[in-house]
Amino acid sequence: MSTKIATQNKEKVKKFFKALENEDVNGLVHLFAENTKHINPYHSDLFPKGANGKEGIKNYWEPVFPNFDGMTFNIQEIHAMEDPNMVFVKYKGDIQLKNDAGVYSNDYYSTFKFNDAGEITEYVEIFNPIVAARGFGLLDQIK
Repeated sequence: MSTKIATQNKEKVKKFFKALENEDVNGLVHLFAENTKHINPYHSDLFPKGANGKEGIKNYWEPVFPNFDGMTFNIQEIHAMEDPNMVFVKYKGDIQLKNDAGVYSNDYYSTFKFNDAGEITEYVEIFNPIVAARGFGLLDQIK
């Protein structure tokens, strides 16, 4: 049974990234539990600290999509943990900046926690804030 749950949850993680690539905010929000948490521990006071609840997830991601000309996420590793309701993923994000301004790329690690209904209850996004600040021309503002 736990192998089945692990497989289902890893597929949900893949749907999460596909929704981002497709700029499908409703499909993205649908993956989350009502009381979900999105946590960015390395926000460096330059980027959002995260979001709470489905409405918070929508409010977090909806304004992101118009700022870019597309994004892709290459999953390099994906593992269900000992508890199959937790998934670890290592991935690379490539985000096309508007007006042919180049590509912002960063390496990421994330954990996803799921409830028994297969909804995401916690999403933690780890990224290098120095690379992010440089990519968006904010290096002088990092704390």
